[in-house]
Amino acid sequence: MIKKIKVFSLNYLVKKNTDKITKMKNSIYKIITAGGTGTGFKVANHTFVITNYHVVQGDRKVTVENHNKDRFLANIVMVNPEVDLAFLEVKELENTEGSITLDESLEVLNKQKISINGFPFGMPFTVTEGIVSSPNQPMHGRNYVQTDAAVNPGNSGGPMLNEAGVLVGVTTSKFTEADNVGFGIQHSDVIKQIKDFTFTDGLYRVKCNSCDNFIEKETEFCHNCGNTINKSVFEEFEKSHFANFTENALTELDINPILCRAGRDFWEFHQGSAMIRIFVSGNYLFATSPLNKLPKQNLNELLTKITSNTISPYILGVYKNKIFVSYRTHLSDIYSDQKDVIKECIKNLALKADELDDLFRDKFGCEMSMESKKI
Repeated sequence: MIKKIKVFSLNYLVKKNTDKITKMKNSIYKIITAGGTGTGFKVANHTFVITNYHVVQGDRKVTVENHNKDRFLANIVMVNPEVDLAFLEVKELENTEGSITLDESLEVLNKQKISINGFPFGMPFTVTEGIVSSPNQPMHGRNYVQTDAAVNPGNSGGPMLNEAGVLVGVTTSKFTEADNVGFGIQHSDVIKQIKDFTFTDGLYRVKCNSCDNFIEKETEFCHNCGNTINKSVFEEFEKSHFANFTENALTELDINPILCRAGRDFWEFHQGSAMIRIFVSGNYLFATSPLNKLPKQNLNELLTKITSNTISPYILGVYKNKIFVSYRTHLSDIYSDQKDVIKECIKNLALKADELDDLFRDKFGCEMSMESKKI
């Protein structure tokens, strides 16, 4: 009887700990911009998403993606470049309670275990573990938490957590020429930014780190203390001609192009179940979609369909046992009198891909590709 009670207690504790980890994971998001990806997170009792300033620099609106690959439009409402922090307003997530906790009295110690949580290189959610190498490492006039845990591009803006899920810091950088030397913004700096920010109107504000004043209009000096403000914090990245062309096509598909950005001149989105990617490689513009996996047998009829070339101007092909539909045009063509035709081809590829992946599944028994979205 005693043994049964012990087993029950152990199972209860394991389930409780698993639930806690799941809640913390669901408070951590991928941040997607025209320049690349980073990480953001929500803390308990606050509505905004926290990330690094350098992750969203040059943007006023970015994309936040959850673990179900649902994407939401985020307005940047606060930036403090000197501390390298930014707050994002995401309407759809405001009522989603964050589970990462803050503790002003938290003492961060050498050799304390911590975890780095985020989306390195834009990959799916990853946790790496390590210790605090130094809780007060001076660098560039500020003190940082130094860790030996693996930190990679894409982890920026993610939470450093202790074993209880309390925020230790915000991952911000690493030494590229050294192994296992990563840095995080101290939790005390994060808490101060949270306490100082009390606005709910959704406006973009720059914080003067000298006097804690918030600035709404472009200026070179803080009107409160005279501190120099770098005008670049008010500037937005200028889109290329190619980017404007592509995003106009996406807008005509009733898709918000901001939610499709996945890097510089690279877009990724779902049209129905099909994943669509648009990008530049060399001197060519590509639009492509990974549709289905090849079946294990009965390939003759399927391969006849793939090689029949009946869906011009699109091309069906196979790469590593996966069926793709693709479209390619030279970049110079978007400056020609064919630009409207090309735009229609890009739009129609998205619609054709959503039709084809169902066809290959239903008629030829092909599984959907791993990139497909369940509808």
